[in-house]
Amino acid sequence: MSCVLDRINTPADLRELTATELDALADEIRQLIIDTVNANGGHMASNLGVVEITLALHRVLDSPKDKIVWDTSNQSYAHKLVTGRAGTFASLRQPDGLSGFAAREESPHDVMGAGHAGTGVSAGVGIALANRLRGLESSTVTVIGDGSFTSGVVFEAMNQAGDLGLPYVVVLNDNGMSISPNVGALGRNLRSGRPSWVPSDPKVLERFTDTQAAIDTTEPFAGPSEFCAAFGFEYEGPVDGHDRSMLEGAFQRAIERRRPVLVHVFTHKGKGFQAAESDPVTWHQPGTAKAVGAANATSYSKIMARTLTKLARDDDRIVAVSAAMMEGTALAEMERELPGRVFDVGIAEGHGVALAAGFATQGMRPVVCIYSTFLQRAFDQIVHDVAIQRLPVVLGVDRAGVVGDDGRTHHGVLDLAYLRAIPNMVVAAPKDEAELQHMLYTGLAAEAPFAIRYSRGLGVGVATDEPLSRLPIGRGELLRDGSDVALLGIGWGTVPAMRAAEELSALGVQAAVLNARYVKPLDSEMICELAARTHRIVTIEDHNRMGGFGSAVVELLADNDLRDVQVRRIALPDQFLGQGPADSLRSEHGLSVSGIIDAACELTDFTVNVHVDAGRLMVRT
Repeated sequence: MSCVLDRINTPADLRELTATELDALADEIRQLIIDTVNANGGHMASNLGVVEITLALHRVLDSPKDKIVWDTSNQSYAHKLVTGRAGTFASLRQPDGLSGFAAREESPHDVMGAGHAGTGVSAGVGIALANRLRGLESSTVTVIGDGSFTSGVVFEAMNQAGDLGLPYVVVLNDNGMSISPNVGALGRNLRSGRPSWVPSDPKVLERFTDTQAAIDTTEPFAGPSEFCAAFGFEYEGPVDGHDRSMLEGAFQRAIERRRPVLVHVFTHKGKGFQAAESDPVTWHQPGTAKAVGAANATSYSKIMARTLTKLARDDDRIVAVSAAMMEGTALAEMERELPGRVFDVGIAEGHGVALAAGFATQGMRPVVCIYSTFLQRAFDQIVHDVAIQRLPVVLGVDRAGVVGDDGRTHHGVLDLAYLRAIPNMVVAAPKDEAELQHMLYTGLAAEAPFAIRYSRGLGVGVATDEPLSRLPIGRGELLRDGSDVALLGIGWGTVPAMRAAEELSALGVQAAVLNARYVKPLDSEMICELAARTHRIVTIEDHNRMGGFGSAVVELLADNDLRDVQVRRIALPDQFLGQGPADSLRSEHGLSVSGIIDAACELTDFTVNVHVDAGRLMVRT
């Protein structure tokens, strides 16, 4: 059976297809996305929703001469398929395979890599301005979802584009969703009124609001045209995002105006796959949250949210903040039980942290749960609004460390470095899910900014029903004593440190193991005592080596003139890691039991050859 996709080597080939062939191509693309995501994991619903947008843009534009920027770019699978990567699409999100996001090194058609939401409009403005300065006539288009459109930097970029009158098109893909349903007044008001056309997908009509209801809800009211005009943009729309002919016409008109234009496109997330259409939250990114950990364990995110809910039942000062990650951080569970106590601010991490600071000034106890990689976007608010004023805000730094298949934009391996550099911050990481509960209890009682970092996925399977207690701030936990070498673990690194110590004991190497608990303040007394006694330190952290826990220990030893101590820091290198299974990525850089054993034996001059055979650690001396 003939496959239309086999005939598409460049986007130009799309302009040679008939309408019937284009319809068949759209079906083929959707089926290939479904099959590949089911096999490899990835973003399902968002990619199924933009197939017609992708085909229409590439038929109207001449990529790569014309530039298409995909904001967030987790919806760029169809774009990859029509830009020469169909033959390697089976490698999506696999080690050394295609990225699950746009990647400049993959193709000249990927003008801008991404992974975080809200940056695409700014990048597009920079590209359009560069073209103007160089006297080029090429066109620039950014495709952005309505979830990302809540990010404040979008409006900063639109404000400049409108001021400069750039020939620049923003395609607002309005599917009513981020990962969860969207929040905020903007989306509701932009969807006012009813279109004159009948959508190809009848479910689209459900998202249009009654104009009078919108006016009653948010005064004063401005429709989408007025909103865009305030930024110097013309408004084109609403457009049926699954009607290719209508899309091509709208895109062509917008490009020909040679000025800032926003094209408002309505799509259905998960289009063409019934399960994803019915449940776009679950099918946003299926098959990637693999259960890695003890069989009887619960995820750290759920432990965090459930403990927070338990404490909030008895303390009405406690509130929670999420940045469009209600399901991912498990705060959706708390919101269902305690409505009105959880606030989803949309993709606006900086606002979420500053909001929490405002809560804290009024005696509330806010907890902000944000993925480590996204918390980077709120660095200034952590410094300026929280830490300088020493406000009791708890940061739940979720997905810390290596996260796996999402790759370099999503690994949370910089947080220890940027958080411990901030005065007044307490920075902690639990060894297991039980300790996470105690850390949250401790953080809520502290009169200081308090960050708790925890890993993606399941815990280690320990009991979590013990009474909560406060952990002394700045004090670690000596799990095992030893005289030959000290293994200092933080967070994820503590459990493999204990396992390594047990194996080393069988070899005659007595290793002390410290669960550091805190990166700031460090347990200086215990660490210095271990260093002075053993003269050999190995630090273990799921974080970049530069500026992390190991760096903090080295600084401590230097400040205390402990110059005869040998130190090995087991951490991640100074590079952006690619995609792949988290444990494999860690092991490549010594973050494993065998890697810790090797480092300890190197320090103790104990020669050991370690390999894994049939699941058992085999040692030959």
